[in-house]
Amino acid sequence: MDAEDIAAVARFRERLAAGEEELVPAAMVARLIGGENPVKVWREHRGMAARALAEAAGLSQAHVSQIEGGKRDGSVRAMKAIADALGITIDDLV
Repeated sequence: MDAEDIAAVARFRERLAAGEEELVPAAMVARLIGGENPVKVWREHRGMAARALAEAAGLSQAHVSQIEGGKRDGSVRAMKAIADALGITIDDLV
């Protein structure tokens, strides 16, 4: 490891300690890589029911269910609202 790598790890640890980063379990990563819907994976990781996510995002439960089931693409507005409700960035969902 060189000085640049050491500095990057130190910055990550500082962001992690400040709550600006989080560690994601390997099982969750495997689900995402396996093609599961990221909204559902993140929602379950957060321990949220679909109804709670819908309410927090200002969407109907049917809308969230359709996005999770792949029956409906989420608009940018809807995906941003879901990401905010899950405490992640929209990039984590798309």
